[in-house]
Amino acid sequence: MNSCNSILTRLLSGLAATIAMVISLAGLATSAQAGPTCHGQFMNPITDICWSCMFPLTLGSATLVSDGQPDIANPSSPVCFCKNPPRIGVAIGFWEPVRLVDVTRTPFCMVGLGGLQLDPGIEVPRGAQVGHDSQTRNSFYQVHWYANPILSWLEVLLDFPCLEQGSFDLAYLTEVDPLWADDELSAILNPEAVLFANVVAKAACAADCVAASAGMPLASLFWCAGCQGSIYPMTGHVTTHIGGVQASVLLAQRMTAKMHRQFATFTGAGSQGLCGYYPLPIMDKTHYKLQMVYPVPATSKENGQCCQPYGRTTMVWGAGKEFPVSGEDFSYQIFRKRNCCAGAF
Repeated sequence: MNSCNSILTRLLSGLAATIAMVISLAGLATSAQAGPTCHGQFMNPITDICWSCMFPLTLGSATLVSDGQPDIANPSSPVCFCKNPPRIGVAIGFWEPVRLVDVTRTPFCMVGLGGLQLDPGIEVPRGAQVGHDSQTRNSFYQVHWYANPILSWLEVLLDFPCLEQGSFDLAYLTEVDPLWADDELSAILNPEAVLFANVVAKAACAADCVAASAGMPLASLFWCAGCQGSIYPMTGHVTTHIGGVQASVLLAQRMTAKMHRQFATFTGAGSQGLCGYYPLPIMDKTHYKLQMVYPVPATSKENGQCCQPYGRTTMVWGAGKEFPVSGEDFSYQIFRKRNCCAGAF
C-alpha cells in the first residue's frame, strides 16, 4: 500500500509540474480558452494512457511480459557491455512513451494542451478537406511535435538509466516550417521522394498494409505508411483522405519520419541502441507505435491491443474515434522501442 501511495504521489507531482509549465506557455496566447474551432484536452497520464503499450518487456531475446503486444527482434544475449561509461549489465527491451503529436485543422491550436489557441500574428495555411468527386477527397493539416517522456517527468522510475530524460516540451510546429505546406519545396529535405512516385512503389505498400495489420510493418518498405498511404512527401497534404483518423495517423507517421530526417529525434532500438540513442535519418517505422489520446482516449483493448504499430489499418480500431466539431482534431501518444544495457557494474 505504501508503494502504491508513493507512485500515486509522484504521478500527481509530475502532473502538477506539467500543468504549471502549460500555464506559463499560455502567456503566449491571446486567451487561455479554446477558440470556436480549436478543441483539445490535457492528457491525463493516469486514465488516458494505455500502459500495456510498454510491453513486451524482454531480457535479451526472452520475453518476460508480453500482454499480447507485438514486438520486433531484440538482442540475443541477456548480458551486455558498454564502453562509455564502462559498464556490464543486462539487455532489456520495452516500449517507452516519449512523444506527443497533435494533428489539427486550425493553425496554432494546441490540441494536447487543452485546446489552447496561440496567436503569434503569422498567416499560415488552415486545414481543409477538398472533394474532387463523390468518392475522392484530399486534405491538409498542421502538426505539432511534443517531447513527452512521461516516465521521466512523472518520476515513477528513479535512477533508471534507460529512460529518456527531460520534461514535457513543445518541440516543433509545422506552422513555422515553409516545407510543410509545399510538396515541391519539401524535396530539399527528401529528394528521394521522386523514386517512389510511381505505381509500382505505391502498389508495394499493400504488402506493408497487410503486415502491419497482422503484426508489425515491413522496415524494408521505408517509403510506405502501410494502409494509410505513403511517407512521401513529408508534408501536411493528404492526397487520399478516407477519414480524419486515417489522415491524422498518416501525418503522425510523416512527422516522425521528418523529425528523424532533420536529426530532431533519435532511436534506441536493437543492439546498436544498447549503450545509447543514435541518429537514423531514414526512420525505421517498426520502432514506433501510437495510441490515440484525443478526441477518444484509446484505452480499451481492441483485438487485445490499444496501441497500433505504424501502418496498421484504422478500419477496426478507428471506428467511432471521429465526430463533428470537437472530434475533428487529434492527438496521439507515441511509444518508441528501447533496447538498453541496464548496468549492474
